[in-house]
This record gives sequence, structure tokens and C-alpha cells, in this order.
Amino acid sequence: MKNILIIIAMALFVSSCEKIVDLDYKNNESRIIIEGNITNQAGPYFVKITKSISLADTGSYPTIDDAEVSISDDAGNSEILTPQGNGIYSTNSLKGVEGRTYTLTVKSDERTYTAQSTIPLRVPFNSIKVEEVTLGGDTEYNLVPVYTDPVETGNNYRFVLSVNNKLIKQHLVLNDDVRNGLENTLKLEIDDSDLKIKANDLIAIEMQCVDKKVSLYYTTLALIANSGPGGGTTPNNPQNNISNGALGLFSAHTLETKSIVIPE
Repeated sequence: MKNILIIIAMALFVSSCEKIVDLDYKNNESRIIIEGNITNQAGPYFVKITKSISLADTGSYPTIDDAEVSISDDAGNSEILTPQGNGIYSTNSLKGVEGRTYTLTVKSDERTYTAQSTIPLRVPFNSIKVEEVTLGGDTEYNLVPVYTDPVETGNNYRFVLSVNNKLIKQHLVLNDDVRNGLENTLKLEIDDSDLKIKANDLIAIEMQCVDKKVSLYYTTLALIANSGPGGGTTPNNPQNNISNGALGLFSAHTLETKSIVIPE
């Protein structure tokens, strides 16, 4: 389904058990797609706005360059984003601060779309542990992000993987539902049918501390990607945090990156 392919393609803007919420949609309905991030790192931050296309259409997705876009936080700060062209809007002075909740507002075609996301407190990313596993004479490598989960419950983590400076389009999520308050020992559930990690590969992992709705979105995308024969669930639109039927996601999160070379 076209809209599913759209969402999977844009997600890089898991291993937890979540309830999946299906959203109804019309196959041929063009819908606005809003992708935005704000982090604890220095800005500017960006929002991209495009439109989906019908099943019969081909080509790129049209951009929306005349929207009114703003971001505010619960500390009283607010900013109207500046259009950069190609559907991109940027902040100028807004700062991402841990613990604050941010509200994104987009006005386009006489409709208003809003989204909220909170930057969690950062959990330090200590290192990457590589576990070598030999199966039937073949050597495989598990990647374990090493961090100590806080004693408070409800922490969620997203991981963005690059191998030899190439971004891997897989959705990797962990949380503290099972191992709260402990050092993480869970590997990233990488689809090794799509990726073979080898000795001397350069591995980079970006760890994001995300809120619950963002975690659920990427968890659902992982299930969608594994659907079909022998896979996971029946594909459908993942539940996001944007109102009024918009596709996409607004994510406020921390980020920290570690790298390692797979030893021989």
C-alpha cells in the first residue's frame, strides 16, 4: 500500500511488546506528511512537509512550501520557523532542553495540525558491546548498546545504525519494560537477512532517548517491515502523535553516538 511505503521510507527522520493501534485510511487519499525533530543538541531544527500521492501516481512526493509552522515549549518560548524551500522549515534560536515538552503547529490549506513531544532526561550511552556468535561454521555479530537504565520506569530508546558510514534502514527500539533500572544486556534486533556484519566493519550507533509515543511509532514500523509471509502483523498506518489525520512524526529526543570497529 502506497502510504505504508511512504512511512517506511521516511522513518529514519525493536524489541518491545506494544499494543498496535490500526488507523483507517483511504488508499487514494492525498494526505499531508509532517516530519520534525528537536533534540538536546544545538539547533537549528528542521520540519519537512510534503504530500502523499495516489496509488496510480509515480515520482517524488510534492512539497508544501507555503505552510505556517511554529514550535513552542512549556517554558513559554515560541518561534515561527523560516521556509528554506523544498518543503523544509527551520528554527533560528529555539533550544532543545531535556525535560521540556514541545508543541509543533502546522497550518496548511485552511487546516491546522498539532503534535507534542517531550525530550526525556538523557541516559548516558557508555559503549557498544560486540558479541561474536558462531552458528554452523558461520560467524555473526550481535550489537549490544551499553547503558544503565534509570530506576524510574517508562524509559524508551531508539537506535539509528550505520555500517561503514551507510545508514541502515531498520527500526531498532528498546525500553525498560523487562529490565528496569539495570545495565542493558539486550542486543539490537537487527534483520540479518538484510544486513551481514563482518570483521573490520565500522559500526556507528546513535542512541536516542524518546518519549512513549515516539517509541510506539517506531516499534510499529518495525512490525510493519517484518509483516507478510513469515513476518509479523498485518500492515497498517502506525499511530503517530500528529493531529487531524496527518502522516509522519514529531520527535523531541536526546541523542548520543558511539562507534566501534568489529574486531577480527
